[in-house]
Amino acid sequence: MSPEDSAAVSLTDKTVDGDWKRVHPASPFVRGWVALAAVGFFFGRDAFERMLQGRDFVDPNLSGRVPWLLAGGAVVLLLTVGGFILNWYFTRYQVAEGFVRVNTGFLFKQQRQARLDRVQAIDIVQPLLARIFGLAELKFEVADAGESAVRLAYLPIDQAKQLRATILARAAGVVSEPGSSQEIPEAPEHVVLSVPPGRLLGSLLLSEQTVGILIGAAAVVSTSVVLDNTAIFLALIPGILGIGASYWSAFNKGYNFTAAISPDGIRLRYGLLDTQAQTLPPGRIQAVMVRQPPIWRIFGWYRMHVNVAGYGAAGNSEGAARTMLLPVGMKSDVLRMMSLVLPDPGVEDPESVFVAGLEGLAPAQASHTSTRADGFTTTPRRAWLLAPLGWRRNGFLATGTALLIRSGRWWRTLVMVPHQRTQSMALHQGPLARRFGVADLVLHTTAGPVMPRVFQAGVAQAVELFDQQAARARAARKRQTSEQWLAQVAPQAPEVAAAAQPGQAIQAEQPRTLKQEESHDG
Repeated sequence: MSPEDSAAVSLTDKTVDGDWKRVHPASPFVRGWVALAAVGFFFGRDAFERMLQGRDFVDPNLSGRVPWLLAGGAVVLLLTVGGFILNWYFTRYQVAEGFVRVNTGFLFKQQRQARLDRVQAIDIVQPLLARIFGLAELKFEVADAGESAVRLAYLPIDQAKQLRATILARAAGVVSEPGSSQEIPEAPEHVVLSVPPGRLLGSLLLSEQTVGILIGAAAVVSTSVVLDNTAIFLALIPGILGIGASYWSAFNKGYNFTAAISPDGIRLRYGLLDTQAQTLPPGRIQAVMVRQPPIWRIFGWYRMHVNVAGYGAAGNSEGAARTMLLPVGMKSDVLRMMSLVLPDPGVEDPESVFVAGLEGLAPAQASHTSTRADGFTTTPRRAWLLAPLGWRRNGFLATGTALLIRSGRWWRTLVMVPHQRTQSMALHQGPLARRFGVADLVLHTTAGPVMPRVFQAGVAQAVELFDQQAARARAARKRQTSEQWLAQVAPQAPEVAAAAQPGQAIQAEQPRTLKQEESHDG
């Protein structure tokens, strides 16, 4: 990571412009309530247990030591609270000179900073305790796989929303006077879709995880019957608790999922106890994946994931939730979200192209050419032994603005990569692929759940795609219009688009040059 993007450096209190501000005074207590609870538990556990048992509140054998114990507890409590107060006093933030800076520490001072024009996404996070106090954490990412997320915890919710709007607007190129600290109001929004709780619950019960659990349970029951040993069920208790926690986490994260569009990006809100509000500028989305498990096909459900610079590989439940563009939705919901992520699909009939990517299948009696009527170039028939079920699905289609890759007969998958987000490519060919005259083309974007890969294309088609995609990526970076996405989706939300017209708060960013865009993606 370069020092100008995000860094931890020694801190001075001198600033060029903009005022330093402090987080809410209750912030350290919201963050550190576990420490207070631990102090209370350590010093009060014995007395609490004695009270429940109906005995004396204080052990008679310790009556002479009670003042010392109380004094020791008071000292520990004062030290803990004093640490909280010092932590709050020395935690400050500033938005100035195109940077956001956060000061922390009173013994070892640090300053984290990030450039506003490198902001990839901004989240407002509200754990349950923070919601009770009306506070929120502001977290935003830059392009470094999630290691330099700058966090402001905690701010009053209205202040957090306003600050998020200011950062996003300045990152988008809002014109302001030099040295001005003018705060920009939150941009209006238009709700595009929401996920009903019943559908979310049904998607969890009919997920691949549920099928695996049922198969495992059947195996355990069969084993216990054969061995006539019921003790095996006791060993499953930790696993059952873990499975229950996993389902609860997924439901808690996906509950009340809502997607909206605004001049500063796509806004996603979700959460039952802990709520989170993300703002994703569409120009920062690197790749999109639509997936449909076999059981979901009965109900016509799909899920969508994205790669966003700064979110990383999403190796935990929090990361998986943050890269989720749609937890479960119908085909119409998928097409609506695709229209936001890629407002200009680069084809005359985008709906038919997307539907072919989601459901398309080459005819069983394939001709000598691998290019089908729906436009997708699929695996040649000669290589059907490499993927007996999937060769008719595996294929790709390059439009004027993106590369679409479909795969999977049972687990249907459609991956979409905007041309300007193709960072590098590689051709892969193993011994069997060489024998059947096919090769895989891998596209490299930022780390995330989406891994674009064209499976088993004919060698000639793969090499041709490699050359053409490199040229398309260069040309797309030169014209780079993805940041001006709102004008293309304006028919879906005219009242939002009106707020983004010249002379209003939000002004579109000028297209970047090739050199600038490569630096941004880097």
